[in-house]
Amino acid sequence: MIRLRLFVIGLGCCTWLFVWPWAGLSTGPILEAEAASVDVWYGPEDEPLNHVVRIYEEANRYIYVAVYGMTSFPAAKALIAAHKRGVDVRVITDRSRLKDRKQRAAISALREAGVPVMVNRHDSLMHLKQVVVDDEVNANGSMNHTTSGNRYNDERLDVIRDHAISVKAREKFLSMWKDQERFREWK
Repeated sequence: MIRLRLFVIGLGCCTWLFVWPWAGLSTGPILEAEAASVDVWYGPEDEPLNHVVRIYEEANRYIYVAVYGMTSFPAAKALIAAHKRGVDVRVITDRSRLKDRKQRAAISALREAGVPVMVNRHDSLMHLKQVVVDDEVNANGSMNHTTSGNRYNDERLDVIRDHAISVKAREKFLSMWKDQERFREWK
């Protein structure tokens, strides 16, 4: 795992964003304002999906998942457990992936447990790979919620802990969720 820290520096009319390794480097106490912490996990060596599952286990209010591929039963099981403890869990995925029997089984398990699932109506892919939790955590990167993405593929997962970034990600998710022209409930 690589840990990064984001710094926002504002001088007059200009603002810069710097990413520094976690070693405590800074640009000076007067100009520094910590904006976020970022954990970077690489697959397969870091098994990034295991970190996402832990995030699901810690969620209190909501988990919004937009992911192209979901075949991982540990991920589906953690989402179902969160739903059962009262967390608002919602999933958006790509309709073309439902042709895969493992994806269909994972998504069916979510639906049977009462987790609402939306799929795209549009001809393009719903290719986002993003998780938003409790307005505080935004996980994104190249990794789908799949066993291959966790154990075999070269993947990257960034777990950003920042309120403002997470709120923006939540707003994007909810705009997709409400867009009945582009998305529909999967039953």
